[in-house]
Amino acid sequence: MHCKDVSLRDVDIPLTEESIESLMEGWKAYVRTEFLVLRNGNDLAVVKLHKRAGTELFRELESFEIVSLPEDTVFYEDPNLDVLNTPSLAELQSKFPGKTVVMRGMFSHINFIKGMKPERLMVVDNVPPSPAKLGVLVDMALSSGFVDHPIVKEERIIDMADCVPQVETEAVMFPCRVSGLKADKPFLFLDDAPKIDKEITLIGCHLSKRIFDSLYHRDVPFINVCPADFIDPNVKSIVKCCKIKNGHVIEGNTAKVPWGATVPEVVEAINDLFSRRRTPEGFI
Repeated sequence: MHCKDVSLRDVDIPLTEESIESLMEGWKAYVRTEFLVLRNGNDLAVVKLHKRAGTELFRELESFEIVSLPEDTVFYEDPNLDVLNTPSLAELQSKFPGKTVVMRGMFSHINFIKGMKPERLMVVDNVPPSPAKLGVLVDMALSSGFVDHPIVKEERIIDMADCVPQVETEAVMFPCRVSGLKADKPFLFLDDAPKIDKEITLIGCHLSKRIFDSLYHRDVPFINVCPADFIDPNVKSIVKCCKIKNGHVIEGNTAKVPWGATVPEVVEAINDLFSRRRTPEGFI
């Protein structure tokens, strides 16, 4: 709903069903107002209004419904909150499960949510560099206003530094120098194409392994950190994949975007992933 459809009114009555029913007798509402938030101190109630047909700007009520009473209603204020952004509202609902949440956000706009069912999106990515790039892109996509699904982001981060203790060789090789990775043993970077004079373990994705094979024509102990190999197939997920050149690909519950993905590509991938539904034959 749009915040122009929600009106906030301070009252001095106890917010009970009986008191609200008395208050609504003879009440007139602005033509655009669909919901009324009643506030008495810290107590809040939400009422849905059904207005009589007419041409007046303020119309008498035909009936009303109580959406929530104080025991089930909480207030939340954040001047940075876009009260019309569905993913932002889903994250807020996840903080107050089972509650009606009345909110005041950017520009002092008022809105409320009730019964929204957040949907989980798992972002699987590598670090360093930190923060994980795909997580940042997903945050930007969800705040863009172009994703209209109640998505709550979660992250599964594969830290390549955590893989170093698994290395049993004399030296270790990381994919690229820009990562800033270090180790307590001799370490090299694949993008330098260095001369190798020690037994070495490669930490990287499958593309790193293919590059190593092309450069050195030899086997190497390999610790795989490819994000696509760390997804849970039962959870809607998004990953970067070097096999995707542009756009996105949906495979089951996973959206794959290019390693150099842009925010528009991530937006399209998320919308496509959450618009598909499962059938006995697969996803459509």
